[in-house]
Amino acid sequence: MQQLNIIPPRSGTSFILKKGQRLKVVDIEGEQVSDFICYNLLDTHEYLSSGRTIDYAETIYLTRGHSFYSNRSNVMFDMIEDTVGKHDFLLTPCSAEMFRIIYGHTEPHRGCFGNLCEALKEYGITPDHIPTCFNIFMNVPVDGTTGKVSVLPPQSKAGDHVVLQARMDLIVGMTSCSAGMSNNFSYKPIGYLIEE
Repeated sequence: MQQLNIIPPRSGTSFILKKGQRLKVVDIEGEQVSDFICYNLLDTHEYLSSGRTIDYAETIYLTRGHSFYSNRSNVMFDMIEDTVGKHDFLLTPCSAEMFRIIYGHTEPHRGCFGNLCEALKEYGITPDHIPTCFNIFMNVPVDGTTGKVSVLPPQSKAGDHVVLQARMDLIVGMTSCSAGMSNNFSYKPIGYLIEE
């Protein structure tokens, strides 16, 4: 059995996922979010789109059996396993600005946005080209009357996972989320494994 790659708490990484390969993302200790974004390896102007995916799925609660679309309406990957069933595709990656505005931090952490910027720059992806991420394991209920969103502790337990299968060659950026509210105010690692 392959050993998991580890994303340490409050950090990020990037890698290539080839068409047909499967990416297993594991919540190692439970209640830990991973921000996920991907780009077409051959043209980074094509990237994962929250709006397109939600539009075509007709739901904000994406899970096993759903396809995830690019800004050009091409399928980038399919979710083929999901032991949690609750993830978020509405909120943007946490950032230094978010920590300042929401939490009032005077020396804020750079957050998932900053970690993704650092991880993806080797592929020529700039900060302005990082859109809304698919926030794996994040629990963001929406009030059906007012539309108010809440950030609650993830429902994932230790060992819960999703498996995503690439439908094109991808550049992937992933984090172990830095926002306390998203992770029940505890920062933990995320594991991942690329399977043929």
